Parts: sequence; structure tokens; C-alpha cells
Amino acid sequence: MTDPLSAAAEPNRRRLLQLLASGPQSVTELAGQFPVTRSAISQHLLVLAEAGLVAAEKSGRQRFYRVVPDGLRRLQAEIDRFWTAELDLLVADADELHRAGAHPPPGDPDSHDPDSHDPHSQE
Repeated sequence: MTDPLSAAAEPNRRRLLQLLASGPQSVTELAGQFPVTRSAISQHLLVLAEAGLVAAEKSGRQRFYRVVPDGLRRLQAEIDRFWTAELDLLVADADELHRAGAHPPPGDPDSHDPDSHDPHSQE
């Protein structure tokens, strides 16, 4: 079985999961939402099915896909295992720096302080 996190990592497959979250859709309906071929969408859906994230039901000549709630719960569990306390601290630090308006120290070559004077500039 394909790893759910790996399967959902690909942007087209993530978009397919988003589209299917609103309810079952046919391959033709789904393919109309992408700039790639219907065959490519079918291949993406097969990967998602192998990962247990979607399931297909045949109705006449069409195949309708839907999300599998248990598969999405497994995907969420994988994400939760990845999202550690260290990542929470990193996000908090980044937010704090952003709120504080952190800038490079004066005289830093990367600083673009308009009040600083460059002795080498020709004014």
C-alpha cells in the first residue's frame, strides 16, 4: 500500500482530494478541473486509491471516486506525527520576530536602512 502522506504530497493529488471532499465525482468531472489529460488524472486517482484515500464505484460506463474517511484520518495522523513541538516553537519564534518587526542590525550589509550613509556612495 502506498504511504498516504507521500500520495497526498503531489499537488494534483492534493487538489483531487479537495475536490472530492465535497462529494463523489466522475473521472470526467475531475479531469475537467485540470490542465492535464484524463489519463493522467486516472493515474493520480489510482495512487490515491492505493494509499486508501479514495475509493471508486462503477456506475454504467463511468467510475465515480469518493474520499475514504478512514484513509483521511490515517493521513491526518501522519501529519500529526510530523508536526512536533519543535515545529510549534519554530512557528512561534517566527511569529514573534514578525510582530517585533525584526530588522538586520545597523551597518549590516543586508540592511537597507534609508537613514544610513554609505561612505562610498557618490552624492
